[in-house]
Amino acid sequence: MKANSKFLAFTFAAIAGMLFTPAVFAHTVGAHGAGFAGGLAHPFFGLDHLLAMIAVGLWAAQLGGSAMWRVPVAFVTAMAGGAILANPAMDVSWLETAIAGSVLALGLMVAFRLRLPSLPGLVAVAVFALFHGFAHGLEMPQTASPLGYGLGFLLATASLHLAGIFLGLAMGRKRFILQAGGVAIAAAGLLLMAA
Repeated sequence: MKANSKFLAFTFAAIAGMLFTPAVFAHTVGAHGAGFAGGLAHPFFGLDHLLAMIAVGLWAAQLGGSAMWRVPVAFVTAMAGGAILANPAMDVSWLETAIAGSVLALGLMVAFRLRLPSLPGLVAVAVFALFHGFAHGLEMPQTASPLGYGLGFLLATASLHLAGIFLGLAMGRKRFILQAGGVAIAAAGLLLMAA
């Protein structure tokens, strides 16, 4: 087995392993007193956020061309907007379901290699990002440094997008493996919705 194939097998085994862990929502952990480091670590502690961010990168890699930078930029920008719009006084009982639904939808987009026209694709990704940003934004008032925390979670998000892009490109012609990863992410979205 080539080193590249071993890397891919390990990566998907790790993702599959995450699917069988209890559902962890990053935004229930809380961010009290956190700054840049807390924001940087935060997206890695919630299965919903982690899988959505990687799925965005995988889908961008599938689309190729300028979508490899446009899709992640649209997500990060809209997520920042969602964080700014977050209002703790609003009823947010729908938020967990919306975030889990975004994981499901993004997984399906990868699984079916969905090719949307540029604008509708960017809008879809931006809508999903608003949900994730809203969740992060609800925690920002609790932090010691809201700006530092926000910059940290935006940087972590961009890093996860890059990891997804790298993974998607590393697979090259192995479309089936990439699509199977999309199915696994979509399945995780269903499990998160049921949790």
